Formats: sequence, C-alpha cells, structure tokens
Amino acid sequence: MHLIEDTSHPVQAFGVVSAHRQLAGGLFELRVTVPEIASLSRPGQFVHITCGDANFLRRPISICDAADGVLRLVFQQKGEGTAWLAARTEGDPLDLLGPLGRGFDLSALGPRPVFVGGGIGVPPLLLAMKQAKVQGASPAAILGFRDRDAVILESDFRALGETLVATDDGSYGTHGFVTALLEARAGSFTSVCACGPRGMLRAVAGIAETHGLPCQVSMEERMGCGIGACLVCACALKGADGGTRYGHVCKDGPVFDAKEVEW
Repeated sequence: MHLIEDTSHPVQAFGVVSAHRQLAGGLFELRVTVPEIASLSRPGQFVHITCGDANFLRRPISICDAADGVLRLVFQQKGEGTAWLAARTEGDPLDLLGPLGRGFDLSALGPRPVFVGGGIGVPPLLLAMKQAKVQGASPAAILGFRDRDAVILESDFRALGETLVATDDGSYGTHGFVTALLEARAGSFTSVCACGPRGMLRAVAGIAETHGLPCQVSMEERMGCGIGACLVCACALKGADGGTRYGHVCKDGPVFDAKEVEW
C-alpha cells in the first residue's frame, strides 16, 4: 500500500470557538471557525493547539470533521491542557497549528471499506468515512466503547453507512470487542482503516492480514512539537532490510500501513 504523501503546508492561525458541548463523561466537542486550516484538512490529520499561557507545549487534537471553514474537534480531558481546552466557550479565540501529519489514503479503500474505532479513536474516522462515501464507496463502521455512557458520534456514523457498536460490558450494542465483529464480517469488506488503543490496532491488523485486506492504522503516541523535531513520538517500524527503523507519529504518521508497524 502506498500511503498518501504529506504535501500540506501547516499554518498557524487564530480560530474562534463557534460551539461547545460535552458528549460524555470527560469527552468534549468544539467547533472552531478557522478557514485557513479547515480548507486544507484531510482525514486522519490533526491540529496542535495552544492551551493557555501556563501550558508550554501545544496539545495535539485529531480532526473529526472539516467543512465550510469550521473544524470539529472531539477530545478527552486528561490533564491541565485539555482541561483548559474543555473550558472554552463560544466566542473564545484559539491558537492552532495545522493541519499536521499524514492522513488516510482514500484511493486505497475499494468499494466497501470499514472504519474500526475504539474509544477516543472513533472521532478521527468520521471525516474519512464521510469522504469515502462522497467518492462513491459504501462504507461501514465498527465502533467500540467501554460502556453505554461512553458511546459518542453513533448517529453521525449511521448517517454515512452501516454502523455496528460494541461495548466492553455489554450495556449497549454487542457485548465484547470490535475485533469479534470485524472477524465475523471481514469477508464483506475491501479494506480497513482503524484508530484506537495499540492492542486493538494490533489485533485489527492481524485480522486484516489473515483476510488479505489492506489496512491503515492511526497510531497514538505522546507528542511534543508536532512537526518531527523533538523525537518524543518515535515508533518502531519495519525496515527494508528486515531490521527496525524509527518513524515519528506526528510527521511520518499518524496513519501508517499496518504492515509497516513493529507490533
């Protein structure tokens, strides 16, 4: 698989929060009017946001959707930076750098791609599924969450195609993991795009390989600079000589061909 080249030129721009809401416990959505970045954004990319004067490092937030000059950002509150971001309200300014990273290669999906997400890995798949449908595909989604209260964006995905939901505790949808649903339906898909915890991605990649499906995975690592200079987000990849090489999730990814990754 030939993943899409990162030909975008990120820009720094000041956006304005146009909407804010809490989706679930600790999960928030911001809509930010920032045409300079929204017009350049591709599925799988992210933005780096300055989160208050007290937080030196920007915070990377995946792009959930981009349309009409507005970025839709869905994120989990984890620390001081994202707590500051979660407290923004309509009209507040935001300093953003983006779009950053390599996104999903939509030309490699075929007519029936499936988008597999786990937890906070679900939002980055929405724009990819949306654009796959625009291109004429009949996409499907398999979404996994901890429990009923953690389910987010289900209606957005259902509006784009068949959507299956699994919860760890069985309180909603299918009881179990997304991998069981993918395994049961793998023969009906032409490709897989996935984002979520590393263990989930490893299992999804294995199922895709068994069934001969091209698989792209969006990796999550801690980031510092967001442009590949600080080396914080290094990840092990397979080298051409059979050895190990290291790439950077912020610059070489976050999306990789699953066969490239040293699981």
